Amino acid sequence: MGKICTREQLKEELDIVRREGKRIVFTNGCFDILHVGHVRYLREAQGEGDVLVVAVNSDSSVRSIKGEKRPLVSEAERAEMVAALAMVDYVTVFSETTPLAIIEELQPDVLAKGGDWSRDEVVGRQAVENRGGRVVIIPVTEGASTTNIVERIRRVYGNG
Repeated sequence: MGKICTREQLKEELDIVRREGKRIVFTNGCFDILHVGHVRYLREAQGEGDVLVVAVNSDSSVRSIKGEKRPLVSEAERAEMVAALAMVDYVTVFSETTPLAIIEELQPDVLAKGGDWSRDEVVGRQAVENRGGRVVIIPVTEGASTTNIVERIRRVYGNG
């Protein structure tokens, strides 16, 4: 099996990893136009445990969060790009607007979120902490965002 898994496959894989005594780090996001901020964030998240799981928002959930013009890149391509990164062990796609259900299902040891979230805002924090896990807030790379890239493209190439 490759890095990209269904939730069911991932749950089975993580059961094996857990039996081996490895710490599972979970994070999620849209990852629409992969950029240096994503790479630095994922590298930092991977350092918090032994296995890094990334849940990528489906196209429909990205639209509900970011609006009808997004995502710019399909869920299959976004998952493939994230899976191509050396620091990422597993990727799955989820359709909900929040990752709460998948966090509860996968039961990671560490929940990583970007610095644009406060600890109290982190969805799934209580589920992870109630099991003895921890939440890690990773600083964002200033100026690195898909929105900023889109705006730069608009300025350089215009709206037409």
